[in-house]
Amino acid sequence: MSRIGKQPIPLPQGVKVNILAEIIEFEGPKGKLISLLLPGIKAKLEDNKLILTRRDDSKQQRSFHGLNRTLAFNAVVGVSSGFSKQLEIVGVGYRAKVERDRLELNLGYPKPIIYKIPKDIEIVMEKATLITVKGINKQRVGQVADEIRRFRKPDPYKLKGIRYVGERLKKKERKAGVTDV
Repeated sequence: MSRIGKQPIPLPQGVKVNILAEIIEFEGPKGKLISLLLPGIKAKLEDNKLILTRRDDSKQQRSFHGLNRTLAFNAVVGVSSGFSKQLEIVGVGYRAKVERDRLELNLGYPKPIIYKIPKDIEIVMEKATLITVKGINKQRVGQVADEIRRFRKPDPYKLKGIRYVGERLKKKERKAGVTDV
């Protein structure tokens, strides 16, 4: 059996699960999410735990089993506690601010970058250089964080730009043959 797929998913207090033919609906304090059931995967509730089983032991079914279990687990965590990613802005004069449904980034370009915040995502500014992206869908939180990071990726020579908190970067040496004037 799949090591991931065979593990039952414990349901926290306040999370309701509705199993339909091809989808599983999760509802919790943070909101509602839907997880698709891939072909050949069945779901059932036992003792406040969600258990996923597969039709046979083919390679396709084993991979679907683990994938489906992980997607369902992420939905349970999302509706109960949510997900977040933190980005830090490094550079002289680089900063950001949130106004209603817009994120304004000053990243050394002639004009500030305006990013429209999606409705299912919340962006919190703890400092002018620390952005926290929050939401119930893990994939959407990661996608929005990556879109913001792409506005100014960390420079390998000066390490300026937007990076994830805790991301380790390798600083490159300057190019050979360059003299300081």
